[in-house]
Amino acid sequence: MSDRRASTNATGGYAAGERDDAVVRRVRCPRGLGLNGFGIYAVAYLVFLYLPVAVLPVFSFNDSQYVTFPLKGFTFKWYEALADSHGLLNGFWNSVKVAVSVSILSTILGVFAAKAVTRYRMRGRGGLLGFIMVPLVIPEIILGISLLMTFSLGGVKLSLVTVGIGHLLLCVPFSMLVLISRMEGFDPSMEEAARDLGENAWGTFRRVTLPIIFPGVVASLLLTFTISFDEFVLAFFLCGTDATLPVHIWSQLRFPERLPSVLSLGAIIVVASTIVVFAAELIRRGGVQLKPSGL
Repeated sequence: MSDRRASTNATGGYAAGERDDAVVRRVRCPRGLGLNGFGIYAVAYLVFLYLPVAVLPVFSFNDSQYVTFPLKGFTFKWYEALADSHGLLNGFWNSVKVAVSVSILSTILGVFAAKAVTRYRMRGRGGLLGFIMVPLVIPEIILGISLLMTFSLGGVKLSLVTVGIGHLLLCVPFSMLVLISRMEGFDPSMEEAARDLGENAWGTFRRVTLPIIFPGVVASLLLTFTISFDEFVLAFFLCGTDATLPVHIWSQLRFPERLPSVLSLGAIIVVASTIVVFAAELIRRGGVQLKPSGL
């Protein structure tokens, strides 16, 4: 009886193994075709998305003020002309100052707002989150006109400060979304353990919470910096005489002879952005990663 049962188990094992092999053979073929098709689609998508960006540095070295093929020659004169384009440089530094300030403030507000939402029970949590996310669904032109009317009625002079306030309303929801997803990804008992060991609230946040959410903080800083730096509509209504870079570029489009300098600055920004993205990825990989203890 035991021999018969053993042979039956052995036969069933071989049959199961053969069935598994057959399933693998049936699945692998379509999967291979799907992977090739997905690869072609991915390459086509990346080319469609980044080819205009790749063309930008090419024309910044063109020895002609017109953006046409074929290129007339190779030159650095448009980069040298940036030093004499004071309006362009002022717009660039205005955008940098606003973007840095907005990214830091929105990330700080996003950290504490995300911690309050994820760590404490409160009434009307859903309604509060929906109210904070309203700027994401309101058209920017409506938001810009509303802020312009508010500042005008309040006698507030338009400047980079008003641009920063408008960008802050737009960037805080993005920061919260990034940080909420990060804070919901680790066990709050780690904070409780630190408190049980005698650490105060600030020490717990600095020694336990902040290292864990640090990749999310970096992501929030980069995301909000990029949003503020590239934003045009709110800046157009709120900048006054202190034009940011997008507003200045828009005002220069009617002068063809100034376009090559804009392309040169754009090429520099593309290279700098690429370096920042790679640096952020290295920081993200070096961040704290929670692993199960296996206990």
